[in-house]
Amino acid sequence: MAKQARAVQTRRSIVEAAASVFDDYGYERAAISEILRRANVTKGALYFHFQSKEAIAQAIMDEQTATVDFTSHERAGGSPLQALVDGGQQFAYALRHDPMARAGTRLSIEGVFFGGPHPWGDWFDTTAHLLKEGKARGEVLPHVDPETTAELIVSSFTGIQLISESVTKRADLRERVAQLWRHLLPGIANPAVISWIKTEGTLQLEELAALEEKERGAAPDERGTGGDIDAAAGSPEAGDLDRIDRVG
Repeated sequence: MAKQARAVQTRRSIVEAAASVFDDYGYERAAISEILRRANVTKGALYFHFQSKEAIAQAIMDEQTATVDFTSHERAGGSPLQALVDGGQQFAYALRHDPMARAGTRLSIEGVFFGGPHPWGDWFDTTAHLLKEGKARGEVLPHVDPETTAELIVSSFTGIQLISESVTKRADLRERVAQLWRHLLPGIANPAVISWIKTEGTLQLEELAALEEKERGAAPDERGTGGDIDAAAGSPEAGDLDRIDRVG
């Protein structure tokens, strides 16, 4: 069990280090050697968990979807439309404070697909689902097409966060997202609903910080475990390590 726990910690170290490297350099310029340096693990440890740079990037993109929780309204019986706004504000907060969210977004914008599912797919689907729920509850206007509107919302958010990154390093992103919703809501929401939807979100910054801390606690940031993994897994052949060097 101790070896298994170390393996989990080592994998986490690699993913977090890779996220910071992809965030700083993008996919093409990210080097495996820099990921190894930041993770403080050996090549053998990295190869035990990931066969290529592509595999690491895909793990980051997969994990990015866990950055936002759109399901709180289901437990509380609340508003799907407010949940959609809250999710956007939560993601805006994550883009300022979480390298995993930033790296996943940068990889998606760079078009790093690897032949897998479209990186925006989950966000499109979740947004469309909440809009459908909103229509069923009378929050969303009958003429609104959930799929088309979902793509508009996601695309608008993506453009806004890019402008915010360029102008203020995302310091004003949450206000920009609130402004986005103030402009979009009249076209998609029942007028009676608009009066009580909080475009700044219902989650307070303290709660967002607590969510971030909880995420960190679930994935402890421990370094220097590569040697244990090498011992458990055996050392890869030189040709295998060369493959890792080449993708860097």
